[in-house]
Amino acid sequence: MPGIAVAGTVLVDKINEIARYPMAGELTEITGLQRAVGGCVPNVAIDLKTLSPSTAVYAVGRTGQDEDGAFVHEELSRRGVDVRFLRADPSSRTSFSEVMSVAGGQRTFFTYAGASADFCREDVDLSALPVSMLHLGYFLLLDKIDAGDGLRLLRDARGQGIRTSADLVSNNAGAYFKVLPCLPYIDDLIVNETEAGGLAGIPPLDENLRAIAEKLRALGVKGRVIIHKPDVSVCLSERGFTAVSSYELPAGYIQGTTGAGDAFCAGCLLGICAGESDEAILSFGSAAAVAALGAADAVSGMRSAEEAVALCKKFERKKICL
Repeated sequence: MPGIAVAGTVLVDKINEIARYPMAGELTEITGLQRAVGGCVPNVAIDLKTLSPSTAVYAVGRTGQDEDGAFVHEELSRRGVDVRFLRADPSSRTSFSEVMSVAGGQRTFFTYAGASADFCREDVDLSALPVSMLHLGYFLLLDKIDAGDGLRLLRDARGQGIRTSADLVSNNAGAYFKVLPCLPYIDDLIVNETEAGGLAGIPPLDENLRAIAEKLRALGVKGRVIIHKPDVSVCLSERGFTAVSSYELPAGYIQGTTGAGDAFCAGCLLGICAGESDEAILSFGSAAAVAALGAADAVSGMRSAEEAVALCKKFERKKICL
C-alpha cells in the first residue's frame, strides 16, 4: 500500500491523575504523572502504523527544539513512523496539554498552542513526500492552517495527485466558517457529529445525519463525507448513503475515550487506501475504535488490523435505526 502522510497538530499530553476535579479556590492532590504524545499527527500516525505495519506512515508538523519535542520524535520513531518531515523549530515550544484525569471519569484539557500554531504550507514539501494520501488535522486548532494555509496545502496536494482527507476539533465559538472554503479540496472528510453539524449548520441529531452529509457534499467535499458518533457512523459518497452501528461493549471494557475518534479515522484511512466499500471502511473504522477504547491513553490499545477484527468478533453491533 502506498504511503500516508499525517499532517497538523503535534503535542505532548502531560497527564495529571487526581481523585476529583476541584471547585474554584480548592486544592486537589496530583497522585500520578504520565507523559504521552497526542494530537492528530501522533495519534493517527501511530494507529496507522500499528494497524498496518507494512504501510509507510509519515509525520508532518512542527515541534519545538526542546525536551518535549525530542520525546515526540523519539516516540514516533520507536513506533515506526517516519519523522523526517517533522520540523523541530528552535524558536518555539512544543505544543502541550495539561490533562486533569479523574479515575473512572472524564478528562479536562488545558492546551498551549505552541509550535503547532505556526505550522504552515511552507513546512510541507509535497514533492518529497512519497505518499498517495495526505490527512490534515486538526482544523480550528492550527492558526495558520485555519487562516488559509490549509486550503493551499490541500489544493496543492490534490494538484499533485495526492488524495486528501481532513478532520477538525469541535468548536463552540462559531469558527466553522473558516473550514468551509477548504471543502472543495478535500476528498474524504472524517468528522464527528458535532463538527459535521457545525459545518453544515444543521443540528447534529441522528435523524439529520444524512442531511448533514448531503449538505457537506454540496458544499464541495469531493469523495466521502464520514460522520462518526459513539453509537453509529455514516458515509455518503457517489455510491450512496451507508450506516454502520458501533459495537455493544461489556461493562468495564472501556478504559478511556481519548483517541477513539483518531483510531476510527486511522481505520477509515486504511480502508479508503485499500479501495474497500463504504460499509467495509466504516466497519473497520469502528473496529479500530474498539481497540483504542481498551486503554486509558490514545494509542496503547491499538493492535494489528487482524487482531482488531478478531477482537470485535466477540461483540455484537448495536441495533440502530436511522
